[in-house]
Amino acid sequence: MSDDAATFRGRADQARADAAASNLQNVRDRCERSAVTWDAMAVRAERIAQERAARATPREA
Repeated sequence: MSDDAATFRGRADQARADAAASNLQNVRDRCERSAVTWDAMAVRAERIAQERAARATPREA
């Protein structure tokens, strides 16, 4: 689970590469939307991991 954000960032990078490689505007648009969505998922995964870590810290202390 800790590498979810990294996985999502990798997918976003791949979507951007696919967009750059495409000759079709609709495919570029779809890939760019996909990259934005993957980035949002990465941000969300990072935030959730931080919140979990913050909740776990007081219990251990």
